[in-house]
Amino acid sequence: MYSTDPFKYGKRLQTSDAVVFALLGLGIYGLIATAQRWQGVYQPDFKMDLALSALPLYGLYSLFRAMIAYSLSLSFTLIFGYLAAKNRFAEKLIVPLLDIGQSIPVLGFLPGLVLGLVAVFPKTNIGLELACIIMIFTGQVWNMTFSYISSLKAVPTQLHEMADNIGLGRVQKLLSLELPCAATGLAWNSLMSMAGGWFFLTVCEAFTLGDKNFRVPGLGSYMALAIEQNNHRAMFAGVFLMIFIIVFMDFVIWRPIIAWTARFRLSESNESLHSDIPFMSLLLKGSPFFQRLIDLLNTVLIRAGNFRIKDRTSTPNPLETFIAKNPRGQRRRLKKLIAYFNASKFFQFFIIAALIVIGFVIAGKVYQLVETLHWNDWRDIFVATSFTFMRVLAALLIASLWAIPAGIWIGLSPKLTRAFQPFIQVGASFPAPMLYPLALGIFNAMGLELSISSSFLMLLGVQWYVLFNVLAGAIGISQDLRESFRLIGLTNRTKWMKLYLPSIFPALVTGWVTAAGGAWNASIVSEYVIYQGHTLKTRGLGAMISEATNSGNFHILAACLIVMIVTVVSINRLGWSRVYQIAETRFRFER
Repeated sequence: MYSTDPFKYGKRLQTSDAVVFALLGLGIYGLIATAQRWQGVYQPDFKMDLALSALPLYGLYSLFRAMIAYSLSLSFTLIFGYLAAKNRFAEKLIVPLLDIGQSIPVLGFLPGLVLGLVAVFPKTNIGLELACIIMIFTGQVWNMTFSYISSLKAVPTQLHEMADNIGLGRVQKLLSLELPCAATGLAWNSLMSMAGGWFFLTVCEAFTLGDKNFRVPGLGSYMALAIEQNNHRAMFAGVFLMIFIIVFMDFVIWRPIIAWTARFRLSESNESLHSDIPFMSLLLKGSPFFQRLIDLLNTVLIRAGNFRIKDRTSTPNPLETFIAKNPRGQRRRLKKLIAYFNASKFFQFFIIAALIVIGFVIAGKVYQLVETLHWNDWRDIFVATSFTFMRVLAALLIASLWAIPAGIWIGLSPKLTRAFQPFIQVGASFPAPMLYPLALGIFNAMGLELSISSSFLMLLGVQWYVLFNVLAGAIGISQDLRESFRLIGLTNRTKWMKLYLPSIFPALVTGWVTAAGGAWNASIVSEYVIYQGHTLKTRGLGAMISEATNSGNFHILAACLIVMIVTVVSINRLGWSRVYQIAETRFRFER
């Protein structure tokens, strides 16, 4: 136990305390700089400075936008994910809305957010900054929420029954059972969601809307200007800073969190994988100042969560005994239940009616935009959709060809997992559009046109979804099953066909679905690219969306978004849902 005397450690500042103070100082400075930027005079087209001395502050701006967006994503996930997992009525509303939300690319949210928020805050940068943060939020939140819903539903029934038997309330069950069971999946998907936010960083911080240019100071806008001016020195500096931020986040935040969530794993396989304690965790444990903060936080949480547990194994509840002996009391209780039921039904009816009204209003506005389009416009959109669909399939196929064997090979070995994990996390978190100039230079040297190379540009971002999910599936393969297959003396080919591939198939399907959604969204930056001061585009739905946004053609933009939403949702409902059923029924090992 650490002393509460604030002067005990003042004579000798420990290294761990110095690190904690440095991180706190960086956080306070970032908050002050961000607040000053938000309260500044409205400046939609910020004059970027490509000097290296300006780059650290730009990186700090982008880091804080990403963290604020992640805070919103985590809050959204914990609230709406819990409602969807615990209430069937809420699930019927939330899950389809999530499905539609993840099918809308970032540029689909852009016009309404920017124009609306700038109109609300016309004199300061608050509206533009909020629009940028919400666009990053739309690249993060869907994956986290779907994962959280799945994790809550996957909590074993026996644990729920045990919690009910000891009388845990709803809040206590959430804090003591459901959140710990969902912690591992939520941590890993948070990492992937941060990667999704970084992916569209250049689009969120620098974009054109009609005849207006919008640019906020940040690493994404810095890279966008460097690519536009073909400034190789600035591009390399931006790439190195992005790598540093990713490694810094991994070292300070994600590694300690993932190691901490390992204690909540129900499986006992591959325990050696988490035997190493991250250096940052050891450093924080050695900091008296940090430990006092943690002790204070724990005290607050314990007092806030000190709910009375009903002991169902002791004497009966006096109220239940009274109701059992008093028929009139039973009637009163029945009337209350009926009133509650009627109120619940009225509330559900009100929500459905409100959503129907909002849907009709939105449909009317969209119809006004698309009614002026001719059949030739719709034909071009449908043809462009078919081209993008083929590129998405190609990206998924190429990603599967290398990510499936690599993920299984790495995931089966704790040593390889520890060795490759930092490189995989850096690769997954790095915004692929920053690498597009280098990749296009290689593809042009190979003689590949953008119509073909755009699939490889998609691949740079979506391949990590497949790899991460296959890796997670391989780590979860039961050690007992692996040992049984080894004792039987089966060949490696038989192990792959009968154990490894069936075991990782449910996780692989999740990777395919998220990668496909990411590929559709990535089409807006892979089919419409700025390279060496020139705009390169190919025929596809993503290129049409980017071109319509830049030119301010909201009629074509609305039509393209409708087609993309209908296409992606239809594929998910008619195709991927059936594959999910196969994965759950035929390739599920009950442990």
